[in-house]
Order: sequence, then C-alpha cells, then structure tokens
Amino acid sequence: MENIKGLRVAILVEDGFEQVELVEPRKALDQAGAKTSIVSPKSPRVRGWNFTNWGEELPVDVQLDRALPENFDALHLPGGVMNPDTLRMEPKAVAFVKAFFDAGKPVAVICHGPWTVIEAGAARGRRIASWPSLKTDLRNAGAEWVDEAAVVDGNLVSSRNPKDIPAFNRAMIDLFARMGAPTRA
Repeated sequence: MENIKGLRVAILVEDGFEQVELVEPRKALDQAGAKTSIVSPKSPRVRGWNFTNWGEELPVDVQLDRALPENFDALHLPGGVMNPDTLRMEPKAVAFVKAFFDAGKPVAVICHGPWTVIEAGAARGRRIASWPSLKTDLRNAGAEWVDEAAVVDGNLVSSRNPKDIPAFNRAMIDLFARMGAPTRA
C-alpha cells in the first residue's frame, strides 16, 4: 500500500450511504496514513445502510456548511441509493464535489456515487464504473460506462459495488498517493 501520510480526505455522505462503501475505504485510507473526515449536510450523525437494512450511525466530523474544499486534498463518495440521490439535490453538496474536480484533486466514487459526479458536471468524457443501473445516466451525461472493478480516468477512480472494494481501495490509494499533495491548513 502506498503511503499517503498527512493526506486530508473528505468523505461526503448523507443518510443511507452504503455502510461498507464508507467503512472499508476509510479504514484503508487511515491505515495508509490519511486523515479522513466525514462531511455531511446532516449533523451530528449520519446513518448507514447495511445492504438491506439500516446500519450504524457515524459521527459527522465536519458539517457541510463549514467544510471548505481547499482544506482537503481528496474526496471519497460512497454509494448506496439514498445517499447520492439526496446529495445530488443539495446545491452545497454539488458545489463541494465540483470544487474538487475544478481544482484537479483526486476523487474516488463507488456504486451509485457517480450520480453526484454527474450533477457536478464532471462525468462528460470520462470512463466511469458504477452500479449497472447508472449505465444510462452516465451515458446521457457524456461518460463511457465501464464494467470493471476499478477504473482510473485522470483524477477520478470509480468502482461498481461492494465486492470490488479491495480493487477499489488499491486504486484509490494509488491515485491519492500520485495526485494528492497534503494540504497545510
């Protein structure tokens, strides 16, 4: 695993994020030396979705209203159906995501997470893996949908589902190590 010591990673979520798509990548990032922060429009806690039922509640580290993209080096967008569907309707969440793409910072997205990438206007011309039901949405947004465990396109790494998390984590950490210079805020 690459060393990403000191890298500040925002994990943007709302209620209904797929729990394993936050917890396992976060664990990998933390073990590699990153400092991860859950950012959310909701506070003080967000609740995960554990495949077919509600999951654990996790503390929000930074409320979205107070989160500044310039204080982070990279962004992770977990999936789940409810989470990105809610985030893409939240203008501040979309602006937060767009700021990472505008700055050329690395972004990791899995499952239904690309909905927020589409809403931020950052999908066009990219190769993106996702949950299969997003294939048409991605194509309509000008992206090429890819059925692979982990796809890197520029500053974006994407993946299809929880089964892909080991490959996703490796690709995410590699991308973050190559592209993410630690922020000194």
